[in-house]
Amino acid sequence: MSTAADPVLDLPFDVQPDPEEYLSAAMRWHFSPETGAPFWLDRADSLGFDPLTDIRSWDDLTRFPNLANELRFARVEDLIPRGYGDRPDVVGIYESGGTTGAPKRIVLMRDWLDKLLGWSSAQLDGHGVPLGANWLIVAPNGPHMVGDVIKQQTKYRGGLSFTVDLDPRWVKKLIGDGKAAEAGAYAEHIVDQVAFALETQDIGVLMCTPPVLERIARRDDLAKLVNEKVRAINWVGTQMDPDTRHLYRTEVFPDAVLYSGYGSTMILGNASERHGLTDDDPCIYDPYSPYMSFGVVDPKTGGTVEYGARGQVVMHHVSKSLLMPNNLERDYGTRLPGLPGQIGDSVADIAPVQEFDNETVIEGVY
Repeated sequence: MSTAADPVLDLPFDVQPDPEEYLSAAMRWHFSPETGAPFWLDRADSLGFDPLTDIRSWDDLTRFPNLANELRFARVEDLIPRGYGDRPDVVGIYESGGTTGAPKRIVLMRDWLDKLLGWSSAQLDGHGVPLGANWLIVAPNGPHMVGDVIKQQTKYRGGLSFTVDLDPRWVKKLIGDGKAAEAGAYAEHIVDQVAFALETQDIGVLMCTPPVLERIARRDDLAKLVNEKVRAINWVGTQMDPDTRHLYRTEVFPDAVLYSGYGSTMILGNASERHGLTDDDPCIYDPYSPYMSFGVVDPKTGGTVEYGARGQVVMHHVSKSLLMPNNLERDYGTRLPGLPGQIGDSVADIAPVQEFDNETVIEGVY
């Protein structure tokens, strides 16, 4: 039987909690023996501070060590807060991309998924993405989170999902082994499947990565088909430079809404491209605050950079289902002020670091 949580932890997706009240409730939930996850309870004494009394502001989250690497080997049952009871509603166990070594594992709980879907759907509405449209999802599926969540999102919005599986680990391995031609052949194999789905089905939204979208754009007949059928293109994963983004929006796919998300398995979701950006604006991402929040730091000093400066992105996730603060991501971004009432920063012009955890970062197709 589950243990009751503070009501502020269970608010509907569109109700903004008081930030300090929410943070205090989250610390009580995650560090009380009756409700917290063994992962955090076992580490509480070694933190050097008491989260129940010393985490008073969102800036205090930086006091936590970055424990994301421990998710590579942690027992997943130990990641589930005890407050969910003996039969927790787990949607799935998902893994990071494995770009920088063994993948990290995370647990997706039903209550968080429901909240995330509501928020994400509202973001799609703001971009003008049609309801009731069928999606063609060209993205990693299990063990990765993104494909499964977007299928749930499509159902939430009244459409049907068509999928093309994408294995980023295999492509990165091929590139790392110097087999660029084989990696290219695999990418063309992906695009062939995209073409068949677009030719035979009613597809209103296309979700894919920039490398896949680039290959679609190279095929005139396929680009024409996208313009005829697709009303929105959601690009995710690897970076897209501003010039390419401008070209797609104004010339290559002018009739479709082109927008993106910036996410990570370690924050159980994604930030949304800010509504109302012009074709000349940088691509700015705003997180689902306060559950997700960003910082941007100098990778050498760890200090926060000035607004408008570039640095390495730090992500925090604080929800009933997961506490994962102070996670240094493998991306550089430009630090920008958040929206009114938002916790932390927004980020723009995301690009990968060259090395992370002493491993060379290879992007490939995702």
